[in-house]
Amino acid sequence: MSKEDKDKIADEKLLDIANKWYQQMQNASIPYISLPTRTKHNIEYDEDSEVWKYGDKETLRVANSSKGAVHLLKMAYVVGFLKQQLKENRSSTLREMYYISEGWKKAKFSAQDESNHLVEDLEIITELSRESFHLRPEDDGATIYGPLKIREKTRRGDRDMHCQQDVGEGGYPIPNNVDNLEFIGHDAKFVIAMETGGMYARLMENGFDEDYDAVLVHLKGQPARSTRRVLKRLNQELNLPVVVFTDGDPWSYRIFASVAYGSIKAAHMSDTLATPGAQFIGVQPSDISNYNLPSDKLTEGDIAALKAELSDPRFDTEYWRSEINLQLKMGLKSEQQAFAARGLDFVTKEYLPARLSEMGIL
Repeated sequence: MSKEDKDKIADEKLLDIANKWYQQMQNASIPYISLPTRTKHNIEYDEDSEVWKYGDKETLRVANSSKGAVHLLKMAYVVGFLKQQLKENRSSTLREMYYISEGWKKAKFSAQDESNHLVEDLEIITELSRESFHLRPEDDGATIYGPLKIREKTRRGDRDMHCQQDVGEGGYPIPNNVDNLEFIGHDAKFVIAMETGGMYARLMENGFDEDYDAVLVHLKGQPARSTRRVLKRLNQELNLPVVVFTDGDPWSYRIFASVAYGSIKAAHMSDTLATPGAQFIGVQPSDISNYNLPSDKLTEGDIAALKAELSDPRFDTEYWRSEINLQLKMGLKSEQQAFAARGLDFVTKEYLPARLSEMGIL
């Protein structure tokens, strides 16, 4: 489908929202929108797509109060702004849209979280991604390094890049709209996605990508949508196994969950963002004791987060229940770079090869 056709569909979807409000008022009804309730109690496992999606619980936002009316007013302003952006073939960041709202008087956003949330509402209603409306996040710096050749469509034409031979030590920066990438060749056997830049640099320096034909992906903490989309495509289109390597704490387990199962916040995008076959390689709570890793005591916040994960349906497996309960019993957490206590080569020569073999990837 051409860019023009995609823009036309996006424009029509936005217009449909305004038409529905108009029809509601013509029928003497107070304007409203209906959206899925976005909590962990309203996500369900979809067996066909093997991802977590929103369930049947819904929240109504009705203009029958000052708060409800202002919310729909803000949505109307955003719809108008995005339609104009499509018409002019312009794009903007989420941050820029937030500042543009300064001139919208009563429709002005009080914080960027509010404007981001509203854009997510529009994605749910239209069943399109924010990139379809030419909206993009700020550059998050996530990168790829390894035996992968890509073709990127840019404003200046197509550009071919080999993610080992044609990039520096920082790797290839993942663009905002990864559907403009084409994978044109690879010699990879699997993908390993890492939470921290330190571990990404360690694997690169130790030549892990060459020794094991691995594509290295730096998640840069909680991964952006573009990063999750790249992982999904590498797994789906190239049939490459994906493993996720994070710190051993509850917040890092949620990083893995967002890659493998989809995030609660963006469950409406799970089909395109989640990689159901992704596996957690570590740091496992059991690794802390098995390898005697340097560790820190769990904080009250950590303990509360782990207990919350025990009631999160995405972690409702024997493996995760066992590991989380073990961690609560130990009262400890550890970082992935703690393996350096066993030597700078230990993680790439010992730990990862052993875990990858155990998981059936090597």
